[in-house]
Amino acid sequence: MTEIEKPLIVQSHRELLLDSTSEHYQACRDAMQSFSELVRCPGDYHTYQLTPLSVWNACSAGATSSSIVNTLNEYARYAIPPSVTNVVNEWSERYGRIHLVREGERLLLRTHDNLMMREILFVPQVSEAVWSQVDARTVEVNPQFRGTLKLTLVHAGYPVIDEAGYTEGAPLEIDLRTTTARGKTFKLREYQELAAARFWAEGKLTGGCGVLSLPCGSGKTIIGLRVLQLARTRTLIIAPGVASARQWQAEILDKTTLPPEDLGEYSGDIKQIRPVTIATYHALTAAYRAVDGDKSVINTPAILTGEPWGLVIYDEVHMLPAPMFRLSAELQSCRRLGLTGTLVREDGKELDVFSLIGPGRMDAAWKQMEAEGWIASAECTEIRVPMPQTQSELYASANKRNRFNVAACNPAKVPVAKYLIDRHSQRSCLVMGQDLDQLADLSHAIGAPLIDGRTPNKVRDKYYNEFRNGKHRVLVLSRVGNSAIDLPEASVAIQVSGMFGSRQEEAQRLGRILRPRPGDNQAFFYSLVSEDTADVEFAAKRQLFLIEQGYRYTVKHWHEFMEQQPI
Repeated sequence: MTEIEKPLIVQSHRELLLDSTSEHYQACRDAMQSFSELVRCPGDYHTYQLTPLSVWNACSAGATSSSIVNTLNEYARYAIPPSVTNVVNEWSERYGRIHLVREGERLLLRTHDNLMMREILFVPQVSEAVWSQVDARTVEVNPQFRGTLKLTLVHAGYPVIDEAGYTEGAPLEIDLRTTTARGKTFKLREYQELAAARFWAEGKLTGGCGVLSLPCGSGKTIIGLRVLQLARTRTLIIAPGVASARQWQAEILDKTTLPPEDLGEYSGDIKQIRPVTIATYHALTAAYRAVDGDKSVINTPAILTGEPWGLVIYDEVHMLPAPMFRLSAELQSCRRLGLTGTLVREDGKELDVFSLIGPGRMDAAWKQMEAEGWIASAECTEIRVPMPQTQSELYASANKRNRFNVAACNPAKVPVAKYLIDRHSQRSCLVMGQDLDQLADLSHAIGAPLIDGRTPNKVRDKYYNEFRNGKHRVLVLSRVGNSAIDLPEASVAIQVSGMFGSRQEEAQRLGRILRPRPGDNQAFFYSLVSEDTADVEFAAKRQLFLIEQGYRYTVKHWHEFMEQQPI
């Protein structure tokens, strides 16, 4: 391609402007995804950012500074600023220069040169973890600080390669079935086998920790079961909630040889600890922040320290709550697997996941998996809905935060949602939102059950089963429906409000309707946005991750859309 045809403009402050109108846009986007992050896409030029984490994740997957710079040179319209080349070299060189290793009973932190050791010893809190200096490039550290030391150093700009090994844990007899307990033929898909193999790395010290990012509906739980089989060790699985914990239980009993008596649940109501135990984030953090009399006390739950775990699986690791990072720092001797649809975190704790759970081991392209038929093909539409005059006046007089709520809860969205449900009269629909009053109004208007945080687990399970069985064609869901629910019948999602500009939430909600279906493998995702309000700005931010994955949003005005014929 000629210089003028090249789609990329590399700026000195490490922003990369990608021309989405270029015929080379997709190739460049795919090449850049491993080492840069999409930050905004207001028009034809999409803005990516080089960060230390994006470069370190690329390096963990085998990239080098040369390969990154060569990719930039291949697509850059103009010469790359020297400052960008320099910073890519600096970040790349830092990766792999600090190692945690074990020699006998000693845990050693080792650097490649004397200068780097002197630099990191000046980092606050590092000295607390060091027991003694072995030589100019090596110090012995307290094993209890294995996790916190890695976390401290990565935030100081020094990623640590942990090769100190793992405890094997108590042995576990488990295999995958070839015919499920329900009588169906069962076999892993090729990419599921590949993902498990990349994590396991043949049992070597270079594997055994890390994050696998695959689209919702692609069978991440199945990958977890394969890792269970490879590890054959006592395992703790941590899930976002009771619904997802019960789904793990069902899949384990259906697709593995583990007997029911070896499977336990550690949740709010049940405290079973067995060879394979499925805990919820809430149960563990509640035990961590316990109350003694009228005082709040912080302790590590015995389930984490008193059991011979050899493997910990973090389901939906992007939802890992802040206290779990401290608890995870005490689990560094176990193999650790993070499963997620997207590692985007709105709290900026991606570095914590990188250091405590591990680097990205696989990041599957959503569109590629769609093309191969492993997930449903999704049509994404943003529908701009005007606000009634009284709502507009309320919006104009509100402060910035309240303006978002007023726009998100636009009552004109209700008839549009009803229209969309009728338009897809032969499909099962999920109506999803943030504001509970808005969702209650919608539930009443369309005559569909509402499931939110206040809905008891038994009632939730009842509604989910009735939806699967066809008794209910529509469910109204609050944020409890964002992830970890298995509703393969759903092929239409209508989003009426969301959590500000959460990219993670947008991806998770689309993921609710991506389960592959025989025959018509098509899904429809609608986002209702109040016209000429802050709702539009937040919607653009929410869509960033999916745009990076290759999805396109068609933007239509409500009356333009409602003139179309029913599907």
